Amino acid sequence: MALNDPAFNNPAFQDPKAVQTYPGGSQAAGLGGHTQSATAQRAGTDAAAQAQLEGMYAAPAAGAVETGRMSVEDTVWKTVGLFAVLVVFAAIGWVWTLGGTSTTLPSQISILPWTIGAIGGLVLSLVVIFTSRKKIRPALIFGYAAFEGLFVGGISAFFEVQWEGIVLQATLATLSVVGVTLALFASGKVRASKKATKIFLIAMLGYLVFSVVNIFLMLFNAPIAGGAFGMLSNESPLFGIPWGVLIGVFVVIMAAYSLVLDFDNIQQGVRNGAPRQYGWLGGFGIMVTVVWLYIEILRIIAIARGSN
Repeated sequence: MALNDPAFNNPAFQDPKAVQTYPGGSQAAGLGGHTQSATAQRAGTDAAAQAQLEGMYAAPAAGAVETGRMSVEDTVWKTVGLFAVLVVFAAIGWVWTLGGTSTTLPSQISILPWTIGAIGGLVLSLVVIFTSRKKIRPALIFGYAAFEGLFVGGISAFFEVQWEGIVLQATLATLSVVGVTLALFASGKVRASKKATKIFLIAMLGYLVFSVVNIFLMLFNAPIAGGAFGMLSNESPLFGIPWGVLIGVFVVIMAAYSLVLDFDNIQQGVRNGAPRQYGWLGGFGIMVTVVWLYIEILRIIAIARGSN
């Protein structure tokens, strides 16, 4: 019972050598024989264990490098790295599209950068998606980021020549949507659900079919698909709002929910203890969604400004 008393935390009651320094210590040390020795030894062992435990608590938490497992922090840094590559190549695509000058004539710009970027990005994205079950290849994902950079930079320059200031507007709007979605997800107010995901997949399939039909109608110069954006260019407004803007807002909502799915998948991967390399796949998924979101917002603003 005495050992539970805080007063007995004094080293004098734990170290056999300290007992020798007290009056009658040499005799007291002999009293009880092995009992006092065993008690002192056990107390010393407890102190060592306590010190080891405190050292473990004081040590920094093991990260993705030490554990070899996926973590949110590591995935964030991988995503930042991918977007850094995208921004660099977007600048290259911008300058390449404008021919290195600040041309303001649409007829003088080149569509080659964003055409190369779109085709290269599509091919690499399919390769990454269909081979990721066997092996994650960061080099392919970085290549995808580079091609997407050319695409984003080239098409942004094209839109900027037509509607001055539109790129800044689209960028701020995209960052706002991503920031709000992330904040709502982090706070737990927005979560992916099976029912909402089913609705999302049906809507995505419907929009994909609509987009393919729209492209073919534009290629064959169908009257219904006249304009730069095909059927989305229809100037017959609903309640004063162009159809292209209404459909675009719907698509932006889908893209925002796609971001929620991306965040949820990353969180699930961390909970499941997925290998660290899967952080690259998480960054890839976020990049695909953000680029899609940016292009849709860019188109919405162009349609809205064009109708005015």
